[in-house]
Amino acid sequence: MLEALNSWHMGHVFYAYRTHPWHERLVSQEVLAGWLDLNQAQLSRTESGKPPQDLAKLMRWAHTLQIPADLLWFKLPEAKRAATTEPARKQLRPEPSAKPDRAQAGGLLPVVVNGRTVLVPVDAETIAASGLADVVRHSVDEFTTHATERDPMNPLNRRAFLRSGVAAVALPGLGLDELQHVASALDDAHRYLDGPVVDYFRRVLEKAKRDDGALGAKKTLPVMLGLLGAVESQARDVKPSIRRELLTVGAEAAEFSGWLYRDIQQPQAAVFWYDRAMEWAQEADNPAMQGYVLLKKSQMAYDERDALRMLTLAQAAGHDRWKLPMRVRAEVTQQEALGRAMLGDPLAAVRAQLAEAQTLLNGASQNEPEALGAYFNAQTRLLRDAITYTEAGKPSYAADLFRDVLSAGTLSHRDTGFFNARRAAALALSGEPDEAAVIGKASAAVAYEVKSERTVRVLGEVLQTLDRWRSRPAVREFRESLTV
Repeated sequence: MLEALNSWHMGHVFYAYRTHPWHERLVSQEVLAGWLDLNQAQLSRTESGKPPQDLAKLMRWAHTLQIPADLLWFKLPEAKRAATTEPARKQLRPEPSAKPDRAQAGGLLPVVVNGRTVLVPVDAETIAASGLADVVRHSVDEFTTHATERDPMNPLNRRAFLRSGVAAVALPGLGLDELQHVASALDDAHRYLDGPVVDYFRRVLEKAKRDDGALGAKKTLPVMLGLLGAVESQARDVKPSIRRELLTVGAEAAEFSGWLYRDIQQPQAAVFWYDRAMEWAQEADNPAMQGYVLLKKSQMAYDERDALRMLTLAQAAGHDRWKLPMRVRAEVTQQEALGRAMLGDPLAAVRAQLAEAQTLLNGASQNEPEALGAYFNAQTRLLRDAITYTEAGKPSYAADLFRDVLSAGTLSHRDTGFFNARRAAALALSGEPDEAAVIGKASAAVAYEVKSERTVRVLGEVLQTLDRWRSRPAVREFRESLTV
C-alpha cells in the first residue's frame, strides 16, 4: 500500500487495496466500484490508465477508503484528518525519520460572497500578523462539517476544493484587503476574474518553482495540481481576453508540472501535462511557450536515451516561427549539441555548437528574471556542457566541469544531488571508482530526501558502471546506500 501511495496514482492505490491480504480474499472491481460510486469499466480504466487528476474525486475516494491524510499527496480538509483514526494510521505508517512538511504553512479564510462561504488562501505571515489563526482553523472545520452533512461521500464540492487546492501553498503578499476580490473571482469568474487574480495564480506558480529545488517534486506537485484544477475550472467562465491570460499561466504551470512528473519518473503523466501546455499555449497565441514545450520534450527524450528523437525535437524547437527569447535559443542550441554528441558527430562539431550556445546566452538580457527559461544561466550551461562532454566520450573533462560548478555551492538542494549523480557517472567512466562511489553515496542521500526518482535512476546507471570494482569498500557502501 505504501508503494502504491508513493506512486501518486490513485488507480494503483485501488488495485493495492483490492488485492491486500488483510481482506482475506480479493475484493472484486465490481464491489470496489460500487463503494466509489463508479462502474466496473470506470474502475478498470482508472487502475490501468493515466493518474487521475480530478482533485475533488481524489478527495472523495480517499475519504471513502479512509486513507490517512498524512500519507496522501494532496491535502484533505482538517476535519477529515480527524476522521482518519490512529488504528488506520498504524497500518500505513511512514518511516519514523520522516519530517513534517513545513512548506505548506498557509491557511484558508472563509469569506461570504452572495450568501455562500468561499475559502480564500491566506499566507502564514498574514495569518500571524492579523491574529486570524483560530478563526481560520475553526471556520474551516465548520465549513467542512456542514459540507459533510450535506453529502458524506463528497466532503467538498469541486469548486470549493479547487479553492483549497490552490491554498496548499503559503503565498506571500496576499493582504486582507485582497481577500474579498479573490473570493469573488473564484465564485463568479466571468464577473470578477481579472488581471490581478491571474497575477495571483502566477505568484502561486512562481513560489512553487522556488520551493521545488529545496523540497522536491512530491511536495510541490499537490500545489500545482490545485492550481491547474483552478485554471481548468475558471477558464470556462471568464471573458475571452482574460481567458488568454489565464491559459498563458496555465501553460506555464502545465509545463512545470510535466517537469515535476519527470523528476519522480512518471513519464505518462509528464507527457499528458506537456501536451496540455502545448494546447493552452496554442489557444493563448503564445508561440514562445510552444517552442519551449518542444525543448522540454526533447529533454525528456534524453531521459529515455532516445537520441534521434531528442535531436529532431530540439531542431523543431529552434525554428524561427516560435520567436524564442535569446536565453531559450541558447538552451535549444546546447540541447542540439547534446543530441549530436549522442549520435556520434565529430567532437569539433559538438564543441562549435556549444560555443554558439554560450554566445547566445551571453547576448541574453540579464534584466528579465521572470522570463521564459530564466533558470538557464552560466552555471546551468556549464553543467549541461559537462553532460554533453560525457556523452561525447570525454568523461574526465566533464567531471572537472561538474566539480568546478558544484564547488560554488549555489545550486538548490535537489539540483546538487542530481548533478553530483552526473558527476559520479563521469568519474566512473573515467576509471575513478572510489571517488565516484563517495560522491554517489552523498547524491543518494539527497535523492531519497527529496524523493527524486530521476536522480536514483542515474545512480543506478553509475552502480552498473562500477560493477567491475564491486569488491572495493567505497563501492560496497555506495551500493548499500541505494538498497536501503
